[in-house]
Amino acid sequence: MKQLLLLPLVLALPLAAARAQDVSAPDYEFARDAVARGQILSLAEVLARLQHSHPGRVVEVELERDDDMLIYEVEMVTADGRLIEIEIDAATGRIIDLDEDPS
Repeated sequence: MKQLLLLPLVLALPLAAARAQDVSAPDYEFARDAVARGQILSLAEVLARLQHSHPGRVVEVELERDDDMLIYEVEMVTADGRLIEIEIDAATGRIIDLDEDPS
């Protein structure tokens, strides 16, 4: 079961999102606390790694909960103009899936 936690795209600030135990907390607090506990990598670190393997312009980032796993979903436009969506394990930074917009 996927639960979507939306994050504003703020590259200058560390990642932040809502406490797992307290669903009323804002998303950014959950992410900030998860990074502080070492449960997930910061958004800045994940995006820096991603720029090495898949350079492009990030247009949207979401932090999703898929069962017990937290996943960064990053939409970006590549240098050649393709729109790609990359799912990244938030704990390890490993790319789980990469989809390209067929248009």
